[in-house]
Amino acid sequence: MIPIASRVAALRPTAVNSILADVRAQVARATPGPLVSLMRGEPDLPTPAHIVEAAAKALAAGRTMYADQRGEPKLREAIAVKLLRDNGLQYDPATEILVTTGGTFGIYAALAAMLNEGDAVLVPDPVYDAYLSPIRLSGGEPVAVSSTIENGRFVLKIEALEASWTPACKALLLNTPWNPTGTVLTRQELTDIAAFCERKNLTIISDEIYEAIVYEGHTHISPAVMARERTVVVNALSKTYAMTGWRVGYVAAPAPFVRAMLLILQQSSRGPATFVQDAAAVALTGPQDCVATYLAEYSRRRKSVLESLPNVLAPEGGFFAMLDLRASGTPSDQIRKKLLAESGVVVVHGAAYGPGGEGTLRVSFASGGEVLERGLAKLSQALRG
Repeated sequence: MIPIASRVAALRPTAVNSILADVRAQVARATPGPLVSLMRGEPDLPTPAHIVEAAAKALAAGRTMYADQRGEPKLREAIAVKLLRDNGLQYDPATEILVTTGGTFGIYAALAAMLNEGDAVLVPDPVYDAYLSPIRLSGGEPVAVSSTIENGRFVLKIEALEASWTPACKALLLNTPWNPTGTVLTRQELTDIAAFCERKNLTIISDEIYEAIVYEGHTHISPAVMARERTVVVNALSKTYAMTGWRVGYVAAPAPFVRAMLLILQQSSRGPATFVQDAAAVALTGPQDCVATYLAEYSRRRKSVLESLPNVLAPEGGFFAMLDLRASGTPSDQIRKKLLAESGVVVVHGAAYGPGGEGTLRVSFASGGEVLERGLAKLSQALRG
């Protein structure tokens, strides 16, 4: 037998991968017929044509060699322009920005550069479950911070952060807009969180992947606005520009930490392909009409979800809606499995994202059209029936 590292025992498949195993078994049984998925967070919209064209031009020009491991200078400069334009944040493209192979690797590299064995990371509960394994792989331990549902939204209170904090805690991992809950943290909430992190000497790792997808007057604000010197901004082009398969992201942070992350990157992914980085620079600095067009489409889909389903917590951002089914008293995974078996609808149970998600279901409207229409009809009938 080839030996397997003991650290692997601490890892778990992500919720989506676990549910896909159930889906494959259901397909094999061929009941209740064709399935419809409202599960994944992948836009069904095409990457804008001018971005694809930029990649093709870069390929034709021979941009297929090794890239600068920090990220191509043109892309780092484009990221700096974007951060100033959209977030009011100024970063030096030469020393404070690092290009990564998607946002996921950016989070992993940040954790690996930051954590020592035995360190802890505060994470909201519920939270995107794929954060937990990188924390453990980096020698750390995730510590859940209980949230509450108030006035139709998930809330992360300072009292809960205080209750969960221990001297072992080194960082707080935030996601705003917050997957899976749909909450967009307000300026006051972020100000209070930044003050808490200042008191406890915590670094903020801020995943801002859904920043461009916000609704009805809500505004994305980066925690770096309040606490630049203790914040690691992680982002990618996957959601904003429908570029999930391109695997291009970035990190912005103080120069000493970026240097540490670069050492992690040099021994692992080495960054996206050169022609992909050229296209990403065009995405960030070229016409932004596509971003507004996509947001308008997600807004239409969100409206359909709110009008079709009962007990929806109206998402303030992102393309997931949480259904509050706590009154049923039925475990969320049991509801999910019943919906799959009897109605052929694939969703994610809230408990997959932590105990704080129990009693809820996450419904994705990243895909629209006939898929969303059919899925909402089936889901509505099952939940109202």
